[in-house]
Amino acid sequence: MTAIKHALQRDIFTPNDERLLSIVNVCKAGKKKKNCFLCATVTTERPVQVRVVKVKKSDKGDFYKRQMAWELRDLAEVDAKDASKENPEFDLHFEKVYRWVASSTAEKNSFISCIWKLNQRYLRKKVEFVNVSSQLLEESVPSGESQSVAGGDEDALDDYQELNAREEQDIEGMMEVCEYAISNAEAFAEKLSRELQVLDGANIQSIMASEKQVNILMQLLDEALSEVDTIEGKLSSYEEMLQSVKEQMDQISQSNRLIQISNTNNGKLLDEIQFLVNYMDLSKGHIRALQDGDLSSPKGIEACINASEALLQCMNVALRPGHEKLMAVKQQQHLFTELRDTFARRLTNHLNNVFVHQGHDQSSTLSQHTAELTLPKHSPLHRDLLRYAKLMEWLKNTQREKYDGLSRTYVDYMTRLYEREIKDFFEVAKIKMAGTTKEGKGNKFGLHGSSGKLTGSTSSLNKLTVQGSSSRRSQSSSLLDMGNMSASDLDVADRTKFDKGEVESDGGLPSRQPPPGEHRHSMKDMVRLMMNKIFQSIETELNSLIALGDKIDSFHSLYMLVKMSHHVWTAQNVDPASYLSTTLGNVLVTVKRNFDKCISGQIRQMEEVKISKKSKVGILPFVTGFEEFAELAETIFRNAERRGDLDKAYVKLIRAVFMNVEKVANESQKTPRDVVMMENFHHIFSTQSRLKISCLETERREAKHKYTDHLQSYVINSLGQPLEKLNHFFEGVEARVAQGVREEEVSYQLAFNKQELRKVIKEYPGKEVKKGLDNLYKKVDKHLCEEESLLQVVWHSMQDEFIRQYKHFEGLIGRCYPGSGITMEFTIGDMLEYFSSIAQSH
Repeated sequence: MTAIKHALQRDIFTPNDERLLSIVNVCKAGKKKKNCFLCATVTTERPVQVRVVKVKKSDKGDFYKRQMAWELRDLAEVDAKDASKENPEFDLHFEKVYRWVASSTAEKNSFISCIWKLNQRYLRKKVEFVNVSSQLLEESVPSGESQSVAGGDEDALDDYQELNAREEQDIEGMMEVCEYAISNAEAFAEKLSRELQVLDGANIQSIMASEKQVNILMQLLDEALSEVDTIEGKLSSYEEMLQSVKEQMDQISQSNRLIQISNTNNGKLLDEIQFLVNYMDLSKGHIRALQDGDLSSPKGIEACINASEALLQCMNVALRPGHEKLMAVKQQQHLFTELRDTFARRLTNHLNNVFVHQGHDQSSTLSQHTAELTLPKHSPLHRDLLRYAKLMEWLKNTQREKYDGLSRTYVDYMTRLYEREIKDFFEVAKIKMAGTTKEGKGNKFGLHGSSGKLTGSTSSLNKLTVQGSSSRRSQSSSLLDMGNMSASDLDVADRTKFDKGEVESDGGLPSRQPPPGEHRHSMKDMVRLMMNKIFQSIETELNSLIALGDKIDSFHSLYMLVKMSHHVWTAQNVDPASYLSTTLGNVLVTVKRNFDKCISGQIRQMEEVKISKKSKVGILPFVTGFEEFAELAETIFRNAERRGDLDKAYVKLIRAVFMNVEKVANESQKTPRDVVMMENFHHIFSTQSRLKISCLETERREAKHKYTDHLQSYVINSLGQPLEKLNHFFEGVEARVAQGVREEEVSYQLAFNKQELRKVIKEYPGKEVKKGLDNLYKKVDKHLCEEESLLQVVWHSMQDEFIRQYKHFEGLIGRCYPGSGITMEFTIGDMLEYFSSIAQSH
């Protein structure tokens, strides 16, 4: 173990300026034995650092390497496991617990003893030693190998110094002089001992030669001692003199300390007095304002506001410990409470009177605003109330019950005021709305809002004037009982007048009158609740007005949907959760429901249309009605926010139009089905092409397709009548070819030989063909309606189809009857002349 220790000191610790004091051979507890060494080291430089270093052999085993190091100051506990029995196991508690098994108990004890000594000498924070024998911690390790391992006395180790370079040279020179120094150590030691004796003798002789100097030195020492005694006597006398001075200085110091304490106490007392005076003193002017201040004048209100704020500050001051026991503080608090209660009663009574007066205000009535139809403005009332905002906030913070009661009073009287004005406002609005209707215009189109008629006359409605609130209310109520009015009774001018606002309020919803003391961005829930109560009649009256407009003309729902959507959008941009936004949003739901009902009504009326059996159908009323609806809707919904609702309605209406046109065409007896389909879908296609409704582009193409198909079908079916036998003959020829008969062999068929062909052709000379075409023109003219002007289009299509048939017949003759020389009795030129002359003659 000594050799290992020297090797570790030389190879590992000396290069790091460290000294190895103790070493123990260990392995980790509970694992496969991999031996290593724990070393206790100290640095050679000051301040001394003590470490526990883990050293192990390299993998090749030819040298040692430093694996891990811990500072001894980080060691919290050493656990030797058993203090009474020999046990090689021990634990070191650093940042975590390391469990070791020593190669022998003696090595473990020596290492722990060294750790204990190092801890006692170098560390302030003592390590806790557990299960370690007290004898081991108090006594040195016995001599022998353990002594050498532990390093013996630490003081001796500390005094040890290595030879310097000069000493090493001297020793090497001495050993070189004696050739046997290495081979015969005993002879060399004996020689050194003799030389040492010679040196000792020389030193004694030198000392004896200096005896005279020693005696002189002793005499000087005696004289010095005598002088010291003299100085000590003088110092004693000085000390007695200073003792009295010290007592006087102690008395002065004590007096100064008492004076300082007194000054400190006086300063603190002055601070407390100033604090109470500054924060709990209310001026006489404030007291007079709270007791007798004028609450009706601006100056008086301002003085009361300042006094109330000063009072609130005095009452809310944070008293320091012990202040509440002072009689003066109690008296001031009692005074503040009386002033608060007195002023709260005065303020509550005054504001109650103000609210009652404003609730019965008749200075601005609706009759003064009839021309522009706006609610009376209450700006003077608002200004009067806003002056009390801070006082209401003070009342809320000090007397919540009085504040709540005052708020209820405000809501009660403002509700009465606005309810009266709102009802008058909407009654006049209803009268004006009903006055826009006109009678006696007949039913211009089938797509109308309601089936009933307005029983009252237009003149009687126009004669209605604004009178007292009771008469207006009765007139408005009677309007609601007059029944439904047909949309056909309202022309475009009436609807434009409705849209421009003659049946719409310019004033809109009344502006919110904020309760006094309310902050703009706080207490939104309470404000909304108060406004719900104050303006509780607005939503009901708006819905009533909307119901009247819808009863007069269901198309009014289009205007109302656009206008109300814009108002809701504007209100939500300002504040989505505001009272106005919520109220208008609820009304918008009703308007949207009326709009949907209007669309459903149009569809239902389409389904209920009945066509006369004695007259031709022409353009169906709901087709022209859809055109008028689309023109009106496009005007109303231009740049509107709710364009999507209209697009959905368009799709529903156009599908219903398509379905019911086909239904009427199938039921028509007077007019051929193809004509009904052709004319109506042509009208639909023209309307959609003119209005360019993007959401109906698919339906526009479908309408064109249906119009083209039925035009072609009508032309083909109609042209079969003038040349009926000739058509039947060639249909038979085509049927034989389709059955497999070769075209050149058709003439051998008995019913289709050349003689039969000539016989059929002779029945249709040019004169007969022209006569048949003239009859066909008259028949087509009877089928078609004048509004759509499709007669020339159909006639031109018939001409093209007739020429196509003629060429088809000639082709069949050439293929099936080759070389027969059979031709038609008229030419294409003759046909063109026939068609042209017939069209001109009519």
